[in-house]
Amino acid sequence: MDRARNTFRRLVEAASDEELSRRSEGTMWSNRQLLFHMLLGYVIIRALRQLIRLFSRLPPWASRRFAQLLAAGTRPFDVVNYAGSALGGSTLTRRQMTTMFDRTVAGLHRRLDAESDADLARGMHFPTRWDPFFADFMTLADLYRFPTQHFDFHLRQLTLRTRNENADD
Repeated sequence: MDRARNTFRRLVEAASDEELSRRSEGTMWSNRQLLFHMLLGYVIIRALRQLIRLFSRLPPWASRRFAQLLAAGTRPFDVVNYAGSALGGSTLTRRQMTTMFDRTVAGLHRRLDAESDADLARGMHFPTRWDPFFADFMTLADLYRFPTQHFDFHLRQLTLRTRNENADD
């Protein structure tokens, strides 16, 4: 998480306004909007943590059914996912995005440090059609790994000249 946070900060601070406005590779977002989408991958962990806490206490069929229900709503999810990232990436300032990333990662670190092994082993079914990094069943430990996998995948889609300089940090 810290590597992603540092990379995010360097990319946002080093990119020109023109680079941030340029289309990313393989998405409909600009680089700025894609960076915001990468940030959202970390932000959503707070809500998903709560879902795992709830559904891991219920019979396995409950989270399976919930995941099926969410998967049935993939089209509306895709629209909201696109629009939210487009809007957030177009309205937040660079400083707001880096501050939000810093605070989110710091909060995730605090939560992760407080999790017990039993907590990290809790899990639930996920809608695999929503993201290539969602598995059919994910533990809380898997969930904490998700945003960095998501970040690294989208990092390759940025068309910023500084992307390659920062990718291995």
